Amino acid sequence: MRAGAPLFAEGGASAVGRVTSGGFGPSLGAPLAMGYLPADLAEPGTRVLAELRGQHLPLTVTPLPFRPAGFKRG
Repeated sequence: MRAGAPLFAEGGASAVGRVTSGGFGPSLGAPLAMGYLPADLAEPGTRVLAELRGQHLPLTVTPLPFRPAGFKRG
């Protein structure tokens, strides 16, 4: 996902949010994106759709951090 991609509720016809940034997460081994959604759709586990090149791709809302830190602060 790239910044500016519209976000849709499942089954929704109009955009309800947008991606603010996205890319590949090497530590996750998968793509990830951050964006704005209405509060009722921002609950972890909620499925939304993002438009990319005319297709709607499924996304799952996930809390931060995407992956726990693997180091200790001293």
